[in-house]
Amino acid sequence: MKPGTIVFKGQTKKGREIVVRYPLGSDVSALRNYINILSREKTFIRFQGEQVSLADEKKYLASYLKKIKKNEAVKLMVFHQNRLVAVADINLEDKISGHVGVFGITVAKDFRREGVGKLLMKLVLKEAKQIKKLKIITLGVFANNSIALRMYQKRFGLKEYGRLPQGIKHRGKFIDHIFLYKRV
Repeated sequence: MKPGTIVFKGQTKKGREIVVRYPLGSDVSALRNYINILSREKTFIRFQGEQVSLADEKKYLASYLKKIKKNEAVKLMVFHQNRLVAVADINLEDKISGHVGVFGITVAKDFRREGVGKLLMKLVLKEAKQIKKLKIITLGVFANNSIALRMYQKRFGLKEYGRLPQGIKHRGKFIDHIFLYKRV
């Protein structure tokens, strides 16, 4: 898919206008600001307070854009009035696991519970059908993220294949890291 390609225009449950599209190289500042806000929030993501530099975000985005062009990844971004409010992706692993795609999703705090996550996951799964090598999607989820777990399992049919007891330290407490998968 070409960088910047729009895959959806519409509204959230609260009637806010959104545009969902593939990233552009010029999105680097928006992505950096977005991840740094989520990191400060210490939400259900790997980053827990640390801040990403512009140089690191440039490297990350350039690498992702190459993977998208080679049909090895999908990354969709949701914008509301030119503000980045959600991101989801599927990234193929390599070598012997080259048929496995790792899924990730984040939604800005003020856009949660508006249907953005469900819509974005649906769109990413649809776009991922273009990745011919993709056979299995996996993801890891914090055990205390019950809303996401419900969505993944009930709405999208992902199944648990493992659990690492106390595999995540979140806000000073050790919690289980749950691993889910789905064949595509």
